Parts: sequence; C-alpha cells; structure tokens
Amino acid sequence: MLTPDTASNRPHINGEDLPKVPFVYTGISPRFIRENMVVPLELKQNILNVAMADPDDRETIDALRVATSSDILVYSTDRKALGEYISKFYGQESQDIGKIVEDMGEKGFEFVGEDEEDVGHLKDLASEAPIIRLVNLLITRAVESRASDIHIEPFEDELKVRYRIDGVLHNAESTPKKLQAAIISRIKIMAKLNIAERRLPQDGRIRLKVGEKEVDLRVSTIPILNGESMVMRILHKEGIVIDLELLGFPPKMLLQFDQLIGKPNGIILVTGPTGSGKTTTLYGALDKINSSEKKIITVEDPVEYQLKGINQIQIKPQIGLDFTNTLRHIVRQDPDVIMIGEIRDLETAEIAIQSALTGHVVFSTLHTNDAPSALTRLLDMGVENFLLSSTVRGVLAQRLIRLICPSCKEADPSTADREELSKLGIDNSITLYRGAGCEQCAYTGYFGRAGIFELLIIDEDIRKLVLKNSDSNQIRDMARQHGMKTLLEDGAEKIKSGITTLSEVLRVTQES
Repeated sequence: MLTPDTASNRPHINGEDLPKVPFVYTGISPRFIRENMVVPLELKQNILNVAMADPDDRETIDALRVATSSDILVYSTDRKALGEYISKFYGQESQDIGKIVEDMGEKGFEFVGEDEEDVGHLKDLASEAPIIRLVNLLITRAVESRASDIHIEPFEDELKVRYRIDGVLHNAESTPKKLQAAIISRIKIMAKLNIAERRLPQDGRIRLKVGEKEVDLRVSTIPILNGESMVMRILHKEGIVIDLELLGFPPKMLLQFDQLIGKPNGIILVTGPTGSGKTTTLYGALDKINSSEKKIITVEDPVEYQLKGINQIQIKPQIGLDFTNTLRHIVRQDPDVIMIGEIRDLETAEIAIQSALTGHVVFSTLHTNDAPSALTRLLDMGVENFLLSSTVRGVLAQRLIRLICPSCKEADPSTADREELSKLGIDNSITLYRGAGCEQCAYTGYFGRAGIFELLIIDEDIRKLVLKNSDSNQIRDMARQHGMKTLLEDGAEKIKSGITTLSEVLRVTQES
C-alpha cells in the first residue's frame, strides 16, 4: 500500500506491496540495483517510480535520471524488506527478468506495427533464448504463487501480467511493451496456435512439468484494441480436490447431498457463477458414486481433469460434436450416470429430462445466483413444469470463499463492519479473525479456499410450487421452512468458526 511518510511527507511503499514480478527497465542493471538498494516500480508519462532504502541519496537519484532520461519519483521503504526483495529477484542473475532483458543486448526487440509483422519475424523473436526464459519464468512464478490463471493484457503503453490467486487477480507487474509480440508468439508456439492469426480468437493447450508438478495450461487468445489478450488456465493434474468431505460442506448438508447423489434416477443441478467450483463438486460427486457396477459418461467443455474409470467426452462444436448431438448418442451407450457440463438451452434441458425419465442419474450445472432460481430459469427456458417437478431431485448453489492464512492469523481489532454481524445472526461481541499478511500467503492474508453451500431438496411441497409456476422467492421461503440454509447463513457459520472473514463472505454473496 502506498502511504505518505509522515516524517518527510514522502510517499512510502510497504515491503509486501513491492511488485510480485520485478518491473523491467533495460537502462538499470541488476548490479546497480544491488549496490544502491533501489528497485524500479513503474514508468508512466516519463516518470520513473523507484523504491529506495535511502530516499535522500541524491547521487543515486541523479544517476537514475541521467540513465533513464526520466523524472524520478522516490518511495521510501523498509531497508530489510527491500534487501530481501533485491536478494530474491536480483541476486541470482540467471533467474532475473532484468538480466533476461539485459541478455538481449542491442537487438532491442521493438514491437512493430501489425502490417510490418510476418510469420518468420515472429518466429525469430519467439525463438530467442531470453524470451523463452522470460515466458518460462512467468509460468513458473505463477505455479509457485498457487495461481489458477495467468492474464497477459496489452495496453497502449504497457504489457500487463496478472495472476489469479484464490479467485482474486493480483498484478504480477508489467513487462516491457516492446516484448509484446515476442511473448505472445512464444506462448502461441508452445500451444500450437497459428502465430500469424491475430484477428480471431484461438484456443490451445500446453503440457509442462514445473519442478515436480505436472500442469496443463489451457491457452485462450482474443483480439483487443492493442493486440491480443491471452489467458492461461493452470490445471494441476494432482491438484484437484474431489473428496466431498474436504470441500467445506457442513456435516448435515453433506449427509443430505450423499443421499441425493445416491438416488437411482433424476436430475441434480449445481449452480453458481463462473469460478465458483461447480465442476469440482460434480467431480467429487461422480468420484463418490463411481464403482465397477456403474457406467458414467460426461460431456464437458473443456475436460478439465481426467477421472479414472469415467468416460469423458470433450465437445468440439467446429466438427458438429456439440452438447445436443453428443447427448443424443450417449443414451445408446447404456450409461447409468450422465454428467452434462452445462445446461445452456432448451434442447439440452429436454435431453437431460428425457434421460432422467428413462432411469438415468443426470448431473449438470446452471449459471444462477441461488438454488431456487435454477428452477425458475429452467421454466423460463421453456421446460414444462410437470416434467421439471418430476425429474429434478435437488439443486446445490455454491460459492468459493478464501480462507484466513493459518501462518499469520490474528484477532481482528477492527469494528467497522460489526453492525453487519447482527444482520447475519452473529453475536457482534464474538472474536473475529484476519490474516495479517506473510510470505506464505503473498501478503494477502488468505491461503486456500473452501465452499459455502445452499442445498435445495425437491420435496412434495416444492413440487407443488413448481407446478403452479411459483417464483423463486416463494420456492425459497418454502425451502427455508423445511430447513434449507442459505449461502449467507452457511457463510456466517464459517465466520463464527474463525476460518474466514466477514468481508470475504459478503464479497461472494452480495449478488445473491
């Protein structure tokens, strides 16, 4: 966090807020950084921001001004934190982005205009050893940071890299704009994409071994104003938790869900926004009921993780292998359980219902804010109410909340949000906790995630409401009378148990 230094009224930066990936400026060598205890932060409008242990060192500031031909804005920072940062990123030159760029010598990879680029030129840029090392470094740091996605976004004056960690994006700092073409082309080559095609979206895949971890990178590119935006989804082959007991279910709800997935037929839906862990929950359910007596087939887009003993189909719309065509043929495969990645339209919903009516268990997902809304969404799609009421067995809504880092967990002295506690039915005198921020959690205060859940069991009273085309509020009221806990109430229980914060629960439930 940038704050004024009260002693000198000079801006101050905390050690934990120094860039997660060092800002690269070719005019400043790693040796100069080490010897003068100065770290470049960013360059905007010809003003170079730097952090210094000794912000009154005029000689170093003047040297920077001459070397970079820029005005210098100095942030004071803690000497120990700065020393650790410099040691980590600038001590071993072989692992330093600054050294990588320095290795490029006088070639000065300039980003050229679109009409000047050709495939041969792009391949040459992407094949240079420094660029290969730079891309490898960005991926390695993302894996080490527990990131789920790497976002590479070109803007007018910078190429921004961000990591999504525990569901929240964090700046991994900008890389030089002139490396844009080389970095994007390098990743395209790794993903076997067409490096000459910059006008259309593309999707690809990279398989890597980072340290001892095997990872799959799902690469997606899309053209934007200043180039191509690229996102790499990081999938760890051994990293998925498919044990339902470890996902954060309350014991009573887990028992109900186990009974639900054990039924011989019917539809079970999991709802929530993108990134709320729906696929993981479905994989956990399939893993629980998987046995040699059952044939399980899934239709997914994409297949994120491979499950042993389960037939998984990756849809390919470009050759006509879409959800509806695939589902029509699946029934002839004599499955006991079918998982549909998502019910997107009436045709898919009707096939799911027909499968349930003919004795199959069907798992699928919907994008709705809560469990009762899933029923009204299907009615809005055009599903007949009598078919819906007779096939849907239950709906699970979920969100993912970040957990307080156990290494820096402390009592939260703040009283700002205490009035919100009573609204959640929590005694506002209880002790709340937070993460102070440490190296393990990258100074975010959070480490890892768990689910909060809302399970709607379709009983006789709910069926009657569906047959009357009742709205989601009426269905919710009836379900709560029958004991359903809402997402917010489950979140409140996790606040009381001290594993997450009030602000985190409100962040993921405020749209519900």
